[in-house]
Amino acid sequence: MPLTRRRFLQSLSRTALVLPLEEILSLTRPAFGLSARQAEQQQRPAGAARETYSAEARPAPKGAPSPVTGTPLGVQFVDVAQEAGLNAETIFGGEHHNKYLLETTGCGAAFFDYDQDDWLDIFLVNGWRLEGFPKGHEPVCHLFKNNRDGTFTDVTLKTGLARSGWGQACCVGDYNNDGWNDLFVSYYGQNALFRNNGNGTFTEVTKEAGLLQDRLRWNSGCTFLDYDRDGRLDLFVGNYIDLDLKTAPLPEDANCTYKGIQVACGPPGLQGGKNLLYHNNGDGTFSDVSEKSGMGTALGTYALGVVAADFDNSGWPNIYVANDSTAATYYVNQKDGTFKDQAVEAGVAYSPDGKPQAGMGVSAGDYNRDGLLDIVKTNFAGDTDSLYLNLGESSFDDRTYQAGLGVNTRLLGWGVSFLDIDNDGWLDILIANGHVYPEVDGTQVDAPYAERKYLYRNLRNGQFEDLSLMGGSGLTTPAKARGFAVGDYDNDGDLDAVVNCVNALPQLLRCDSKLNRSWIKIRAVGKKSNRSGIGAKIKVVAQTGTPVLSAKSGSPLTQIDEVRSSNGYFSAGDLRLHFGLGDAKKVDLVEVRWPSGAVDTLKNLDVNRLYVVEEGGQILKAEDFSQKRH
Repeated sequence: MPLTRRRFLQSLSRTALVLPLEEILSLTRPAFGLSARQAEQQQRPAGAARETYSAEARPAPKGAPSPVTGTPLGVQFVDVAQEAGLNAETIFGGEHHNKYLLETTGCGAAFFDYDQDDWLDIFLVNGWRLEGFPKGHEPVCHLFKNNRDGTFTDVTLKTGLARSGWGQACCVGDYNNDGWNDLFVSYYGQNALFRNNGNGTFTEVTKEAGLLQDRLRWNSGCTFLDYDRDGRLDLFVGNYIDLDLKTAPLPEDANCTYKGIQVACGPPGLQGGKNLLYHNNGDGTFSDVSEKSGMGTALGTYALGVVAADFDNSGWPNIYVANDSTAATYYVNQKDGTFKDQAVEAGVAYSPDGKPQAGMGVSAGDYNRDGLLDIVKTNFAGDTDSLYLNLGESSFDDRTYQAGLGVNTRLLGWGVSFLDIDNDGWLDILIANGHVYPEVDGTQVDAPYAERKYLYRNLRNGQFEDLSLMGGSGLTTPAKARGFAVGDYDNDGDLDAVVNCVNALPQLLRCDSKLNRSWIKIRAVGKKSNRSGIGAKIKVVAQTGTPVLSAKSGSPLTQIDEVRSSNGYFSAGDLRLHFGLGDAKKVDLVEVRWPSGAVDTLKNLDVNRLYVVEEGGQILKAEDFSQKRH
């Protein structure tokens, strides 16, 4: 068996041999160690601009033939934000020129059912500008209530969520187990925890919850998770850069350029931030356990997108972090309150040729339906996005090129999600792109600031087909996209997306399908586990009349997914898990494995229904929305 980079590093981790990272990488050069470009990057002066990597677009792989290839897509995405009433512009940094990297990251979004009526509402994080705003004209975050007729009403002021500042990410979860999902928003500056009062209003409880920070931080991606499985949601908050605008280098002073264009400096050469972990004390407060949990010992820094999931099927959540311009971080839960970064050993730290990547967003999903959650990560322009196949036992294999994602290198990815767009039971991939530097507009050196999206259809054989130009005007119209959330906001059985754009109105991408395929949604309600059901792993089994939909001929269509607080880039999707079922007429089995360790089994369920399942196996609701849409 040939010695690969991953096998070599895993062999070291199984022995008593302990070497510094630099020495390990030196042993593995040149095949998979530090490249000359990587070494040069590490020695770059403070405030240097990002560089791109020389990944070249490659033709789609020629693997086993797929019966899906060449068939019509059957769905179209249409931007209906304007007619839906999403009329609040997101303000973030300068429109044509940025002095600091702070002005580039943009904001997240959430499909957030704040009133528990099972119609998804929309929350949009908002930003700021260096020059500030006159009193009374400050941009604020926005909450839009779903009117159940395809439109939304702005309820920001009456709900108490009109906060301003350099907003970044949002994540959703019921941290106090009162039955109402709460909202956390990260900021450059002071974060905010909003407690859902259950009456249509929120109260900011950041100070009371013990989440005030003692210094200025650039907080980034966030997620609720129950890392110690005590039934209470804890909180992970990534940190990007320790940035002080009073001392940060200016482009003209530090000669920061991107392909000859003067741009904001960083992140290479700037001090990376330290990620934070807060333990839920069970009394409405949190304790900072970042140091004792091992968050500060990770190799990576410059954290952006975050996802928490049980990647190794151990029953305990791990945390994967997309880091900008350096190795990614994979915190493996040690089941004793601590985490260990095993990104290098697991094969998810670098590109296939051992280079650090400028990671942005990250999503988890079982795209090959083997019962293990895989990872997709977006990266900077000039590089491919990354697809990691989960091999089990905390080991992954980079399948970016084999799967067909290596065909695109020009655009710059932010929001990303695994999602089943056509309800065939196989996860596809949607990516929201947009350049980081507005200065590229009007030049010939790179793609424009506003970019179209990528859509990859799952060919059910380990490969994907790039159908970006066939997915409708919602995908092909250029946008200055950052975060986006996925969910079925109109409850018609297909998955839509809301996109938060920079210095522009949001997009609401309604999925219009002609396929008439079956589906089922599961909303998990914990009792011993956290009430949001975050961390619950759900298996759905259904018999279809089309053998190709199943992993093996004649076998049933079997899928798994896990309830997660955050997804993609700075965003939070629908907490209801959606499973496409092809032409299935019944669902044979739904199995829910709760964070508490309990397992519930439900059999012989109707398709095209939402089932609200409480821990213990009780069905609280079985809803057919087809008669309730206006």
